[in-house]
Amino acid sequence: HVQLVESGGGSVQAGGSLRLSCTVSGLTNGRYCMAWFRQAPGKEREGVARIYTGSGNTYYADSMKGRFTISKDYAKNTVYLQMNSLKPEDTAMYYCAAGPPVGGGDGHCTSRFAGDDYPYWGQGTQVTVS
Repeated sequence: HVQLVESGGGSVQAGGSLRLSCTVSGLTNGRYCMAWFRQAPGKEREGVARIYTGSGNTYYADSMKGRFTISKDYAKNTVYLQMNSLKPEDTAMYYCAAGPPVGGGDGHCTSRFAGDDYPYWGQGTQVTVS
């Protein structure tokens, strides 16, 4: 079965940095979508960043562009989210998720960035920015 385990969360001051890790097991070494979502108290879940392993193509929500970077270590089966210039509004529970690609050719991730498109989820790691 598929398991995703996040780590790297914590408390930092505004302007600081954190690197989140998501270690994946149970998925074949092929083409799939990996994404980071977050959810703050009283707010809906939102997509943060995603990467398609078949192409390396990435996507970032507007508020994260220029500050966050998603990457994958294929040998370690680990996805990272490097977060720089953190702001108090980044405070949330961050979740790693995995899902299948769509479309023809080399495939791609769904453009709507919806949680329903990702069947596999980690337990979450808390990020608090003061």
